[in-house]
Amino acid sequence: MSDVIKLRKGLDIRLKGKAETVYGQAPAAELYAIKPTDFNGLKPKMMVKEGEHVDAGGVLFVDKNKPEVKFLSAVSGTVEAVRRGERRAILEVVVRAEGEVKPVEVGKLNPSQATREQVIEKLLETGAWTYLLQRPYNVIADPKLYHKAVFISTFDTAPLAPDYDHVVRGNEEAFQAGVDALAKLAPVFIGTRGQGSSKAFTGAKNAKVVEFQGPHPAGCVGVQINHVQPINAGEVVLTVQPQEVVAIGKIFSEGKLDFSRVVVVTGPEVKKPAYYRTVVGAQVSSIVENNVNPEGTRLVSGNVLTGKTIAMDGFLGYHDSQLTALKEGNESEFMGWIAPGLNKFSASRTFFTWLQGKKEYRLDTNMHGQPRAIVVSGEMEKVLPMDIYPEHLLKAVMAKDIDKMIELGIFEVVEEDMALCEFVSTSKLPVQRILRNGLNLMMEEVG
Repeated sequence: MSDVIKLRKGLDIRLKGKAETVYGQAPAAELYAIKPTDFNGLKPKMMVKEGEHVDAGGVLFVDKNKPEVKFLSAVSGTVEAVRRGERRAILEVVVRAEGEVKPVEVGKLNPSQATREQVIEKLLETGAWTYLLQRPYNVIADPKLYHKAVFISTFDTAPLAPDYDHVVRGNEEAFQAGVDALAKLAPVFIGTRGQGSSKAFTGAKNAKVVEFQGPHPAGCVGVQINHVQPINAGEVVLTVQPQEVVAIGKIFSEGKLDFSRVVVVTGPEVKKPAYYRTVVGAQVSSIVENNVNPEGTRLVSGNVLTGKTIAMDGFLGYHDSQLTALKEGNESEFMGWIAPGLNKFSASRTFFTWLQGKKEYRLDTNMHGQPRAIVVSGEMEKVLPMDIYPEHLLKAVMAKDIDKMIELGIFEVVEEDMALCEFVSTSKLPVQRILRNGLNLMMEEVG
């Protein structure tokens, strides 16, 4: 019997464009890319050059600070481009595929008979260590540190998020093998939504299963950590997503390095929302072509709260399992907020739509206002189910008051945990950007 934790704070954003549990068909992508910008604090060191051939599973670059952490090519082909930005920072390493994308043979390893060091070595050798993110800071885990726990959230409550019960179906044994391997690193905790969840999640062995009930952000792993194993000063917790647990499991149980990824295409501007089978870092044009309205549309890799804007021929984010298409909110509104707003979603009952039950809305990217002074109104606390005062924490970050930031719980949160605070903020604060600045400062000053 799993523990049950009920969360009352939060908010479910009812956005149109949810996908049914069906798979769409799309041709395989020709280009694939790994983006160092998908990883906080990463300083890449290139191991290949433009025009060079690379095999599937070959090393594209490593982390300068932790050279044992490798980033591998998902396909065999030619390095098409190493795209750089300001100060020659590497933005994308693009590979043009040659031939069919197949799993790479890497040799099996039974987790039950392996030591912790052998499991870590296997994950580093196969590049799967990059799936493990470390709290605090949400950076790639340091293999030299002791880890307090491993957390896996098997459900996502973000708008139009993928159904991981559906995504993992058929890979239940690989998921269990992944849990077995991760259990060698630290005690494993699995967050589920309880009734209706896959037995692969609720019945997982070598793990503590905890059921969470409530609105978003109940599915955020940071919220689950806060209620099960809060992070104290000096402690380190690992997080990993369900599809990545499956990929880890296949390495140990089948001896195969599998870069496949199921991605759900959602949003108001999608003609037929559906799931697609693709590969990590794939160019998304083959998926969204003829399925997403091309004019005046913003395509997001990830969900609408935390995802990153990409071009229609851009690349899927490394940890992303979702693409969302929204209309750009560039149009001016007659009467603005004075209008009845019968088609507007409101978190604060500004409009009468709160009386319309579970109606879904065709939201766009309009901010409905400009940034303004912070007013401590308590609106952020209503959507953050953690023992944290978000507005006070943000003020401490902006003042660069490190002692106050620690007192107010900055080690407990990352951007996704406070994304709803940004959505409901009448001050239009860039909450996630402010928080990331604070986390980066903490990494520099505290480590």
